[in-house]
Amino acid sequence: MDLSFYKGKKVLVTGHTGFKGTWLCRILINAGAQVTGYSLNPPTEPNLFSMADVESRMNSVIGDIRDLDHLKKVFEQTQPEIVLHLAAQPIVRDSYKDPVYTYETNVMGTVNICECVRLNPCVKSFLNVTTDKVYKNNEWEWGYRENEPLDGFDPYSNSKSCSELVTHSYINSFFDNMNLAVSTARAGNVIGGGDFANDRIVPDCVRAAIEGKDIIVRNPHSTRPYQHVLEPLAAYLIIAQKQFEDKKYAGFYNVGPDETDCVTTGNLVDTFCAKWGEGIKWIDRYDGGPHEANFLKLDCSKLKTTFGWKPRWNFDTAIEKSVEWSKVYAAGGDVVACMDKEIEEFFN
Repeated sequence: MDLSFYKGKKVLVTGHTGFKGTWLCRILINAGAQVTGYSLNPPTEPNLFSMADVESRMNSVIGDIRDLDHLKKVFEQTQPEIVLHLAAQPIVRDSYKDPVYTYETNVMGTVNICECVRLNPCVKSFLNVTTDKVYKNNEWEWGYRENEPLDGFDPYSNSKSCSELVTHSYINSFFDNMNLAVSTARAGNVIGGGDFANDRIVPDCVRAAIEGKDIIVRNPHSTRPYQHVLEPLAAYLIIAQKQFEDKKYAGFYNVGPDETDCVTTGNLVDTFCAKWGEGIKWIDRYDGGPHEANFLKLDCSKLKTTFGWKPRWNFDTAIEKSVEWSKVYAAGGDVVACMDKEIEEFFN
């Protein structure tokens, strides 16, 4: 991939203060893009956004995706050419605790961003980032394809299914008649340095390792498509670029690892412990939480055949890079230099 396409481009990223959003902004800023971010304050403390040296090099707007009037003003002021919509309430368990907020953010937030795109002809490429959990989960062993039924089970997954449907409606009703290309990207579970979220397995591993405690694993037999955070971000940037250049590339894309990198949570934690060292170990302790899918993987043939895309870092490398960044952080080292090193290694 040639990131030079983004030099000088006006790019709006929603959810820029989150884990994926921060990595994305770092890539775009390094590529010379004019980046505007629109997001709530960073969702955790500590957080990657405050560490990553991006805020002073971009137009960072703190705002709620549910606030249409504010979002409209930001679009009018910045006139973005490319919009990458990552803002979301992203945690399955949190969606059970506060389903209304989850739907307001993930559904009406998508309506609001679509409306701003509709009203601003400066936008030529719009990508809505959803999740692999949008599909009706039949717990089968083969990967879901883009034409499978959408029907997420829990409020998070279902709200993202609704976000897809909102986007589909706007495409049919408005976007198809505009000089605009629109896609959605359904990504698997991402891992990497700087994720401090609650109820995510790698952040849980890192916290336990730094504190010298056993890692608590609540469902070691669940299977997920794990990938390093740079994998889906590279795919988003490819999709946004290619459809900017030619509208024929607009569509709906699964973004996930190869089948060999769909692993159980237990396997992930075993690999993490081996990479971290220091004698850390994990224990199986189911805490009786709400329903979560046991088996989930994606068929990414469409992305591969359309763009010649393929994953660059396998599961083992993804864990290795996550541990590398986390050890630099734990030692009080230069995490920005570590980010840039990993970005450079990945894209070159």
